[in-house]
Amino acid sequence: MSSDLAWVPQSCTLPTEQRPLRVAEWDELFTERLTALSRPEPLRLHLDLAGGPGVEERVRDLAEREGCCCSFFTFTVTSAEDLIGLDIAVDQRHAAVLEALAVRTVAGGQR
Repeated sequence: MSSDLAWVPQSCTLPTEQRPLRVAEWDELFTERLTALSRPEPLRLHLDLAGGPGVEERVRDLAEREGCCCSFFTFTVTSAEDLIGLDIAVDQRHAAVLEALAVRTVAGGQR
């Protein structure tokens, strides 16, 4: 599991023992809900997630908690009828973290 967390930056303030649980939450969301991924800008990742009962609240909650421990992320959640949009942006210093997240997202969505 430690190799799964190698991309987590040291600036993350989430306690180390909670990190695998948070990664699992993201992985579960990607596996269950990811319909599309794009990189509209080098420092921004856009995800389309299938909507459904409680999904928007789940995405907003997870993004809020992640933003609290990894303040370099900027999350924007939008919703349409059956689609939740999640934009994830970082500053230049954290570009590698965003790239690692994009790779992990694609892998999760292909499960």
